[in-house]
Amino acid sequence: MSDLSIKNLHVSIDGKEILKGLNLEINKGEVHAIMGPNGTGKSTLAYTLMGHPSYDVTEGEIVFQGQNINELEADERSRLGMFLAFQYPVAIPGVTVANFLRTALNAHRRAKNPEDKGIPIPEFRKLLKTRMDALQMDPAFASRYLNDGFSGGEKKRVEILQMAVLKPAVAVLDETDSGLDIDALRIVSEGVNALRGPDLGVLVITHYQRILNYIKPDVVHIMMGGRILESGGSELALHLEENGYDWVREKYAAVLAEL
Repeated sequence: MSDLSIKNLHVSIDGKEILKGLNLEINKGEVHAIMGPNGTGKSTLAYTLMGHPSYDVTEGEIVFQGQNINELEADERSRLGMFLAFQYPVAIPGVTVANFLRTALNAHRRAKNPEDKGIPIPEFRKLLKTRMDALQMDPAFASRYLNDGFSGGEKKRVEILQMAVLKPAVAVLDETDSGLDIDALRIVSEGVNALRGPDLGVLVITHYQRILNYIKPDVVHIMMGGRILESGGSELALHLEENGYDWVREKYAAVLAEL
């Protein structure tokens, strides 16, 4: 059984159906990329996976490590081992990066062991420094308020830092490349690649092939009309970059007409 299995997923927001029978399976150790034009439902999928209350699952199921999570809240999904890196991370003035991460980590620890008293501060500081060094982050970030006054690149690096500290089983990166210059994109991608391995599955959602130059996917999916229509290896992203989406529309015209 896959670590994350999405079966015939239909999702509506404000009564409008966005996802229309989407199927996808991801295992730890794999990196999948979803590409598609604007308005096809990529971010809807990301938010639905993490349990955003505005997205209504009308049919189908999301199974994470053998458990149906359709009815679980976002924090419950996080504690199970799911993670979402936001396209537009929110600033939280008054809460430092270090306090936010330590609180989140302790919540995860208590989910596994209710008697856990939390990670000792010296141990957490050592862990945080190790993770920040790997992401080439200034140690001063730890004492800054979360995303408050951060540049786009800094916000995305903090998202990857959260992933490095929490060590999820499956991470969804929702257009993490959005708003990044080349240097920030490279640093963020290096952070993701450093976390790649047998214990992490990654879903990269993107418009553009450029991030896939740095984070090489095992599988690329093309999403249109609220469904995944085509899947292939990393070469599929290069084909899209060169030829656009018209060939997909032509190939699946009959399917798209029914959606």
